[in-house]
Amino acid sequence: MSGTTLQDVIVPELFNPYVINRTMELSALVQSGIVANNQEFDSLASQAAPTVNMPFFEDLTGESEQIIEGTDLDDNKIESNKDVAAIIRRAKMWSATDLSAALSGADPMAAIAMLVARFWERDMQKELVAILNGVFGTVPASGSGESAVAAQTRLASNLLDISSKSGAAANWSGSAFIDAEQLLGDAKAQLTGICMHSATEAYLKKQNLIDVVQPSNDVAFGTYQGKRVIVDDGCPVKSGVYTTYLFGAGAVALGNGTPAGFVPTETDRAKRKGSGVDYLINRKTMILHPRGVAFTSASVAKTEGPSRDELQNAVNWTPVYEPKQIRIVAFKHKLG
Repeated sequence: MSGTTLQDVIVPELFNPYVINRTMELSALVQSGIVANNQEFDSLASQAAPTVNMPFFEDLTGESEQIIEGTDLDDNKIESNKDVAAIIRRAKMWSATDLSAALSGADPMAAIAMLVARFWERDMQKELVAILNGVFGTVPASGSGESAVAAQTRLASNLLDISSKSGAAANWSGSAFIDAEQLLGDAKAQLTGICMHSATEAYLKKQNLIDVVQPSNDVAFGTYQGKRVIVDDGCPVKSGVYTTYLFGAGAVALGNGTPAGFVPTETDRAKRKGSGVDYLINRKTMILHPRGVAFTSASVAKTEGPSRDELQNAVNWTPVYEPKQIRIVAFKHKLG
């Protein structure tokens, strides 16, 4: 490392925006349009609270009225509701030995920032899968007798499970996939992306059902029935049952927060450890929120916000949009 330390090369004012922007550039979820980021979401993520309200207006319903001279039209109000997002706070620390190869390069700060961005890109994908596990999870039964509450999958309207069928009927098929899309009815055209386990992708590839698209200015990616494929082994698999997620554009809101007093990047040095050890600390405050499914905070231990395990807890999520307005579908299946 030729005596170069992290303090010598890390300039937070340059490092912080590079990591944030590069993370979004690397993320297939963001590049596919499934995860949407804008200044409003960034502002929400910067609030000093464990959750933030994301207001929305209900869709307009009813029928038009006949125009009759001298007769007043009915006064119809636009109903509003409240979507609630959790603010997610995460941090990671690396020692100089973890980053020694990058420190010896021609542009060590850029090299380290790229490593950090790649870490957060992978971590964000894991975070989203955890959230989806919660959104489509089942709240267990509770109580007994007259006070008994049955088990409930709160977003069952957007979940197709064929895994319990017998034989080949439980396996992924083109017609079953179409049935999963159809859960959104006439809103199914909004579904543009699929997040699946690598075993599911391999299964489809063996049948030559994955098409490869090679943009002129980007890396190649696969599509299935015209929808972009994102591969993540964090997608649930249990006893041979795989869960695949279908998304529409902007189904998930991403906000990169900078709350007051927030220090996203710091370097530190442990002077007493031998010749001393340098550390790089990087923090993130963000919202990563499935639009239309409110975070209830029903089971959250810390006031600072939820852990990843708590994001996976179904009791913490409840739909507030109409099912067709929630641009996410879960498809549970087996592989032949």
